[in-house]
Amino acid sequence: MTSAQRHNEILKLLEERESLDVPVLGEIFGVSAVTVRKDLRLLEEKGLLFRTHGGASRQNPYIRDRNVGEKELLYPEEKARIAAAAAKYVTPNDSVILASGTTLQALARELVTRHAFTAITSSIYVAHSLIQNPLIEVIQLGGSIRHSAGSVSGFSAEGFLENVVCSKLFLGADGIDLTHGLTTTDISEARLNQKMIRASESVIVLADSSKFSKHGFGKICGFEAVSRIITNDRIPAKIAKQLEDMGVAVEIV
Repeated sequence: MTSAQRHNEILKLLEERESLDVPVLGEIFGVSAVTVRKDLRLLEEKGLLFRTHGGASRQNPYIRDRNVGEKELLYPEEKARIAAAAAKYVTPNDSVILASGTTLQALARELVTRHAFTAITSSIYVAHSLIQNPLIEVIQLGGSIRHSAGSVSGFSAEGFLENVVCSKLFLGADGIDLTHGLTTTDISEARLNQKMIRASESVIVLADSSKFSKHGFGKICGFEAVSRIITNDRIPAKIAKQLEDMGVAVEIV
């Protein structure tokens, strides 16, 4: 098989699958990993695929920053199901941290009718939802407002978190990648999320299936810091199994 024929076959396979691994392609074509990587590099240079760690994907793994209003229009039903599943982990008189993101906003709307608890949040939108229930103690972190996200970050918020211990952190992410872990498009948000993790006894990640196999600029953490991921039923089975093999509980709704 010529290199041109291999390239055509690789593109055909990518039409059937979300991603391809270098070892699998090597077995299919009977060539070395070096040859496969060269094929993928040439196809990426032509704009026909995206190389990933260990393979290739037809989807762009790199995340761009988007306004929160734009994000709210994406996968609203899935986010609502994820939020409903996450809400059951907040118990009466609990103390929790809610990070920013549209799925966290959905969680706040779910929790506002529930029992009394204490919530620390970096999100202005989350706080706005929760303060409608006078039984919920809402602690809004201070700092510089990130306009695209409607959330705060900076040394003031980070400093406050050094003096608290909460039972759970409900965390969103712009990207979840088996190699890079949890990432976001904003480095200051990533740093604040790291402080939230240290201030929490367990970390529950809320992420719809579109977030997987993508990554942003700012790394939040590896999977060793994550207790549970709640996602919708379009997560690839292979990724769900690999996460569970790493000790992460994967809850699919």
